[in-house]
Order: sequence, then structure tokens, then C-alpha cells
Amino acid sequence: MKLLELVILKDDVNTVMEYLGKSGAFQMYKKDSEEAQVANPCKDIFDHLRVCALYLGLKTDALTLDDASFPSKEDSDEANKIIHEVDEMQHSKAELDLVLEKAEAAYNEANAFSRLKMPYNEVDSLTFLTIRIGRISPSSFESLNFSVGNRALIIPLNEDGSKIVAASSKKGRFALDTELKKVDFVPMEIPKDFKGMPNDILEALTNNIKEQRRKIEELKEKTRIYASSNEKTIIDLLKKMSLGYQVVHARFNLDEAQEVYRLRGWVASSDVEIIAKDLNVLTEGRIAIQTYETDEIPDVKNGIEKVPVNYKHNRIVKSFERMVFSYGIPLYGTIDPTPIVAVLFTLLFGIMFGDLGQGMVIFFVGVFLYFSKTQFIKDWKKFSFVFMGMGISSMIMGLLTGEFFTNHTLLIPFSRAVTGFFGKPQDHILHLMPESGAVLKLMYFFGFTMFIGFIINSLGIIINIINNIKLKRAEKVLLGKTGLVGLAFFWYVVFMLSRIAITKRGASIFDSIFIATTILLIFFGEPLERIIKKETPVLENGVFAGVIQGFVEILELLSTFISNSVSFLRVGAFALSHAVLSFIVFKLTDLVGGYLSMGLLVSIIGNAIIIVLESLIVSIQVIRLQYYEFFSKFFTETGVEFKPFKFEYKSV
Repeated sequence: MKLLELVILKDDVNTVMEYLGKSGAFQMYKKDSEEAQVANPCKDIFDHLRVCALYLGLKTDALTLDDASFPSKEDSDEANKIIHEVDEMQHSKAELDLVLEKAEAAYNEANAFSRLKMPYNEVDSLTFLTIRIGRISPSSFESLNFSVGNRALIIPLNEDGSKIVAASSKKGRFALDTELKKVDFVPMEIPKDFKGMPNDILEALTNNIKEQRRKIEELKEKTRIYASSNEKTIIDLLKKMSLGYQVVHARFNLDEAQEVYRLRGWVASSDVEIIAKDLNVLTEGRIAIQTYETDEIPDVKNGIEKVPVNYKHNRIVKSFERMVFSYGIPLYGTIDPTPIVAVLFTLLFGIMFGDLGQGMVIFFVGVFLYFSKTQFIKDWKKFSFVFMGMGISSMIMGLLTGEFFTNHTLLIPFSRAVTGFFGKPQDHILHLMPESGAVLKLMYFFGFTMFIGFIINSLGIIINIINNIKLKRAEKVLLGKTGLVGLAFFWYVVFMLSRIAITKRGASIFDSIFIATTILLIFFGEPLERIIKKETPVLENGVFAGVIQGFVEILELLSTFISNSVSFLRVGAFALSHAVLSFIVFKLTDLVGGYLSMGLLVSIIGNAIIIVLESLIVSIQVIRLQYYEFFSKFFTETGVEFKPFKFEYKSV
């Protein structure tokens, strides 16, 4: 990584920020001062335009900003014009909906009253609806309709509007009567014995509802046509405004001085030359670029700032990054454990979950994730190679154990052909079932898993030693249970126990001296570290505390190495449990009639349960082994992940 410092002219700042945000290769360096709350007109337009797009039914979820550019003044004017036009349509729709709602309410009230066998002149005492029927001057109709607004409904009973029905809620009748009086409203005489509601009133109310619905449908069609003809323009403006307001927001991190801006950020060493060349072209040379090595930055040397970690893996290894980063971020300059994790995870999963057919299913799940275009599935695409690796490893182990969808007989010809090259043909290359004659082989298999544990534990310590060499921490390289002393103790004890088991001879005096020496170095580990670092006092918390801490270090050394080694027996245990479970499913299939009857259903259900549940359990166990037995050896301090700022179609 390198720190890139840019000095940019004010006229070029938007172009530079746009390039950096789209490149996804530049992480802003920390800024001590708080961000100022500066007006962001592009965001205001974007928010309003997004509401317009939602109203018009435009799909914006999958938009990207790859082809977007910083908005011009003409773009802002065009966006404001669209916002105004859509706002008018929304306002008109709201008014029509309100009028229709009132018209339907008036009709429902009037229609309910029409069924009553009571005089019309008693309408005021029987309903919440106030109705006035009468005459006005035709020239007064428009002014009356405008003056009552949404408080009442005015319906003409004839073409010239001289006869009207005015309807309002009970609480609005006084306001209605006031407005009617202003236009010289003359009530029509309704016969006293007339019962119900006059038909012309109901007809007028019905026609008014139809008219409002027609207007709403016309507006919907107008809106649809508008959305269709302006969709591309609106989408382009949305992307430009989204990019624009994010550029303005990103400028908050820049130091401004008169006509120039200064920007600092982390860039991968391999990207520096490309970025510098592109920026020179974009600004036509109007930019000053300075690069700094990590050891030239005072905050980094003083431990205030950590250099971000940016791994550029191929697609296969990249699938395993989350396993590492979910535990912790390696310090910059230390060994990248991701390729090792990819190999170990795949290996251990295959050993614990060996079945050719089930492995094929897991493999094709990975293939499906890789090629799927569904948005939900695409989020899992980054794990596609993890599933493929698990499947391939499981298939290889399945060939060794002779299992194909829990069937132990289909692969016998293959096993006999392979083993025949090395002597007497065998039904299985590797037999895990705990039956007579196979117990010794099973114990060898458990010994093999312990050997894998020895390799992984040793590898973790070696990585820790190399990391501390790179970080120039001599005391950590030499001392501690994960330093050279701890590695020497671990290797010698394993060597000694293996020698005793093979030769049947006891431990020698040299064994005792060597082990005692390493234990004493562990016991006095902290004082020795302080001597190497030239720190005083040597016993920081006194003699008694130093003695107690020494005993704790020894107990932790012994318990850690024993538990970390024995823990790998679970690899053999899960491999054995998988074989037993597969055997049970195979036998159940035979008991219910084989694969040509109900046994096929039993086999399908059994295999499905194993694939879903056991593969999940095995995956968790493999991750656990890596976290506690492997990562714990060298993940004593975490770094920070490289997180470049990148423009996306979303709010900041």
C-alpha cells in the first residue's frame, strides 16, 4: 500500500472525485476535523426525483453508476422540470381521489335515504348528509364550485347549471349555506308527502361518480404515457444526481485552500501508476501527485494509524476471504492466510464428509450460485467456489471410501481396480466402518487426523514467527508458546512420544533437559521479553506476580497444545459418523425393498438430510478448527480492511 496525496484545482475536483469513486481503488485517509454540514442540491433533486420515479412505477433497484457523469446545470433544470410536472400529476390525482371519495359518500348517503319510507323534508334529522336542491344563476356555477372547494359537492341537474344539488357533511352545512346565499340560491319545493330521494338527484350523483372515475382513468393513462416517454431521461437523471450528491459529500473530506483542494488516501502499490496516469490525462496535467511509502508516514510509525490490508486474490481464493475477515483482519505486512485457509477448509471438509454422489450435489450447488442471475442468489455468488471446493473434496474422499449417495457397493469395481495395482484387490480403498478386521485401519485413520492437526498447529506457529520477524519484534519471535521456544517444545514432545511409541523405549535424560529448558524459558518469558525490549523494571508487577504469571504461562502452554492436538480427533469422529449414518440409510433402503420400491424414497430423504444437516455441521466444525486451533496462533493483533469509497446507486 501507498499513501497518495493529490492537489487538485477547484475546476477539476468533481472530475477527479468521479474517477476515484468509480475506480473503487482509493480509500480516504482519516480526517481529524468533523465534517461540515454543507448544502447538497444534487441530493435534494435526487430525493425528489426518486419519489417521482416511484410514483411513475419505474424500476430503479438494480441501477449502477458505471456510465453516469456529474450533472450539469441543464441536467438540474431538466430534473426540476420533471419534478414539477410529476408533482402536478400527483396533485391532480389526489384532488380527483378526494372528489371521488366525497361523491361516493354522498351517493351512499342519498341512496340509503331513498330506501326510507319517510318524507324527504325530514332528511336533516335522519342522516349525516346535508343536501340542498335549488336554482342559481348559470353564470354563478363555476364561482360557487370554486368557493366551496373540497368542503362540499356541487352537482348540476341540467345542462346550463341553473338547477343544482349541493351536498356536504352535517358539520359543513353552515359554510355551504353561506356560500349558497352569496349566489342567490333559491331552494326548490319538494312535495311534503314525497318519500325517499328524488331520482334525478340519485342519477346526478351517479353520473358525477362516473365522471370522476373517467377523469381518474384519463389521468392514469396520461401518467403511463408520460412514464413511458420519459423513462430513459428520468433514469439517466437519477444516476447523474446520485453520483453528483455523492461527489459533493465526498468533497467534505478534502482540505480546501482558495482555488485548490488537497486529498490524501490509500492506494494499492500496483494501482498507483495507473491512477496517476489516468488523473493526469483527465486534468490535462493540472494536478500534483505525491506518493508516500508506509514507513514514511509519522502516524503509521507511531502506531496511531494502521495501514489497510488489500488482498488481490483470484476468484477461487477470494471466495474464502470472509472466513478470514470474519475472525479478524491480518496486520499489514504479515502473511496472508487466505490461500492456506482455502486449502485447509477444503481438505478437512472432504475428510469429514466423503461421498461421491453427495459431493456432486454440493459441487453443482456451487456451479448454480456462480451462474445464477437472481438478485438474492447473486449475493451468495462470492461463495460459489467454496461450495465447488467442498464438493470436489467430498467426491475424492467418496471415491476412497467407496460411497455414492450412501451406497457402499456401486464403487466396489473401481476400488478393486485401484487396489489391485498395489496387491490384493479390496472392496474399499479406505474403510471407515468399525467392524471386525478394520479396527486397526480405523486407528491408523485417527492417527492420520492427529498428524493433520500437528501440521496445522505447527503452521500457525510458523506463521506467527514469520509475522513477528516482519514486524521486527524479536522478543515475540523467540519467546512465548507461539514463538521459537513454544515451537521447539511442541515439536520435541511430539517427536519424543512418536519415538517412544515406535521403539518401545522410555524417555532419555536429554529429553528431560530439553523439555525442562523450554519450560523454563516459557516460565521467564515476560521478564526476558522486557530485557530484550530494554524495558524496566524487569519484573513490572513484582516477584510474586511474576512467579504466578510464569506458572500460568506453563499451564496455558500444556493445556493449549494438548487441547489443540486432541481437538483434531473430531475430524476422524465426524468422518466415522458420516460413514455410519450413510450405512444406516443404505440398510434402511434395503429393508423397505431396495431402490425399485419405497427404498428409493427412503434413500432420497436420507441423502437430503445428510447433505443439508451434516454438511452444515461439518462446515461449522471445520471453521471452528481453523479459528481456535489455527488462527489463535498468529491472530494476536488485527489490522484494518481496505475499504475504498465507491459510488453506488444508494443514499450516503
